[in-house]
Amino acid sequence: MIQQRFIELGEGYSDIYELLELMSTNSRRIYKSYIFSSAHGSHEQLSLAVSFSPATENSHYMPIYICREGIRHTADKPSKRYDLFVEHAESLNTIPVRVEIKHSSQFAEKELFYQYIIGILRLNHLLPPLN
Repeated sequence: MIQQRFIELGEGYSDIYELLELMSTNSRRIYKSYIFSSAHGSHEQLSLAVSFSPATENSHYMPIYICREGIRHTADKPSKRYDLFVEHAESLNTIPVRVEIKHSSQFAEKELFYQYIIGILRLNHLLPPLN
């Protein structure tokens, strides 16, 4: 059975460069890239994430690295970090999938928030099902 787990790098400020480096050094393992959008007040907050296939054939661990809700995004002022992520993903032959989700503040625990997202990704066939 494949175990899918979120690994939070931070909130998308300087840690986005760590996410980009993980994408570059593990480009052959990229399963999908994601842009999670949640409404927060009068603006959107974005989370950027990448899921990787298991490291070996015998491994059953699928990490999903995420920079959670640190990018403010409005139609009239798009974020440069958002543009950087999209451009980098496309250069590695993956088009980020945009998914609307609830904001993490609506959950009592961060773990529940991540379980919620995994459920959405599985239902939409954006992550493989449990075997």
